[in-house]
Amino acid sequence: MTDHAMDQRLGALEARLGRLEQLLVGLDDKLDRSAVNLADAKAGIQAWVTDYVSLRLQQLVPETCEHPEGEGLAAAAEGPVLPGTRVRCTDEVLHRLGRIPIPFVRQMVTQKVAETAKAESVGVVDVTFFERTATF
Repeated sequence: MTDHAMDQRLGALEARLGRLEQLLVGLDDKLDRSAVNLADAKAGIQAWVTDYVSLRLQQLVPETCEHPEGEGLAAAAEGPVLPGTRVRCTDEVLHRLGRIPIPFVRQMVTQKVAETAKAESVGVVDVTFFERTATF
């Protein structure tokens, strides 16, 4: 191969590498710009899914429960109880339960606290006991 042919091949190779470098720089710029949009899109999708699941859970899990007649009067005379149970609690515990926005999660927490209170023979669930047992 002659020097002139070698120079031509090297020049062609350098031109192709230059075009490749330009393409890679352009691709890198596009990826950098889309990363910001991806984060916004992800946050938007997460918010939509959270709202949708919350709405569906509210539709699927009723917040009311039925008690046999007379049982509600006895519980009311003794004081507040965990919703759907016979386990007594303080007003502050009821307030904290009410702050759980998703009814299904609120029901799961109530069941776990009630089961633990029965297992440990706790007469009245207070805030300290609630905070200790309301975690999964």
